[in-house]
Amino acid sequence: MHNSYVLDTDLLRALASDRRLLVLQWLRDPVAHFPPQTDGDLVKDGVCSQFIAAKLGVSQPTCGEHLKVLSRAGLIRGKKIRQWVFYQRDEERIAQFKDLLGGDW
Repeated sequence: MHNSYVLDTDLLRALASDRRLLVLQWLRDPVAHFPPQTDGDLVKDGVCSQFIAAKLGVSQPTCGEHLKVLSRAGLIRGKKIRQWVFYQRDEERIAQFKDLLGGDW
């Protein structure tokens, strides 16, 4: 059987970083990994990029690059509330990627 899937280079790039994998892990259970936020609910709205940057121990621009790579791959999505962007996993897309990556090679 021939599979017509082409592996997404954005996905591979996103998964190639330990830091981006950590972010995905943290966002799976944001209440366990991040403090309460003033704006935005951790579960419903996602986690503010500033909290993610602080937990990663990187600058806001460096964190922004990691989040952009994850977003471009479709693994997370951002939601703007006031001047902040809140991120959460896109579980449907992650499930699709898991199926694809776990497929019959």
